[in-house]
Amino acid sequence: MKPPRDPLKRRLLGLYAALYGHFGPQRWWPGHSRFEIAAGAILTQHTAWAGVERAIANLRAARRLEPRRLAGLGLNRLGRLIRPAGTYRVKARRLLALSRFLLHRCGGRLERLGREPLDALRAGLLRVSGVGPETADSILLYSAGRPVFVVDAYARRVLTRHRIVRRGIGYEDLRARLESHLPGDPRLFNEYHALLVAVGKRYCRTVPRCAGCPLRADLARFRIRPPRR
Repeated sequence: MKPPRDPLKRRLLGLYAALYGHFGPQRWWPGHSRFEIAAGAILTQHTAWAGVERAIANLRAARRLEPRRLAGLGLNRLGRLIRPAGTYRVKARRLLALSRFLLHRCGGRLERLGREPLDALRAGLLRVSGVGPETADSILLYSAGRPVFVVDAYARRVLTRHRIVRRGIGYEDLRARLESHLPGDPRLFNEYHALLVAVGKRYCRTVPRCAGCPLRADLARFRIRPPRR
């Protein structure tokens, strides 16, 4: 296979290959159903995943991990179930809003979201209370299997330090840049995002640990000094 002519595409795919070779498949997002994954995208806001797992376990034990069943819960009851995820009153309202959106949009059958026009679907999600761009894109990619790149703090940090994007670039501009220079494959976007999180947690931290990082060769190739912060 010939390398892509687009130099940025070639570089991005090279970073992906280095990450995949180092970390292997990440198998994101853990979940037993599409709705569980969508609920997890709400619950994981501003909290550690361990608390999210406990909240999801509570919902599963209560047999509420389905849009119609969850939408039938009162706010206080739902809040008690998801308390381990933190800010449970806020997240309860957001989960109820998301459940009602899904019931209205697709009858609660999330597999139908794969056939909706992507731009209109994303715009609809962004109108749901508490659903910002990163949460919406996580639902679209991981729950609906749509080709949307999730741009989180880890992705931004890695790509900024490698000078693939400028510091301070907006969320939508960064997402569009990645999507326009990568094959529009949701499986690739899924794995790539997860791998950027892995390298961000292990090496490209707030105070970077460049020794042993699988992306260090990219810095050398483009004569970029390893970052100090």
